[in-house]
Amino acid sequence: MDNKVIVDIYYSGRNFSACVPLLPGCVATGSTPKEVNQHIKEAVDLHIKSSIEDGDDIPAIFNGAYELVYHFDAEGLLNYYKGIFTKTALHRLTGINSKQLHHYASGSKKPRRAQIEKLENAFHELGRELIEVKL
Repeated sequence: MDNKVIVDIYYSGRNFSACVPLLPGCVATGSTPKEVNQHIKEAVDLHIKSSIEDGDDIPAIFNGAYELVYHFDAEGLLNYYKGIFTKTALHRLTGINSKQLHHYASGSKKPRRAQIEKLENAFHELGRELIEVKL
């Protein structure tokens, strides 16, 4: 589907928040990414419905079928998976120092683009490997 709408997901200390850059003011929160995904879908529907009722313009992408695509920041991604991957395991997957990963997860430091790509590539490679598993 070519009609992809970006949803940015962030970790905000205790929960996750989401926003849709194409729809200013369209935001949602949740205690998990799954919960925030559900809430942002509802927020998008309500935002579009309200805009149409008020006679406001909406981006053309929302006139037909569209898909919400979720983009995490590094802090959000690392916090989402903190119960699944230790910093040591992520170090092995990414080559990024465990202490540096802790800084990224806490939000005290922001990763450079090269580090973001290492994280993204490691998660994608792991996903490809897991898809191939047969039991």
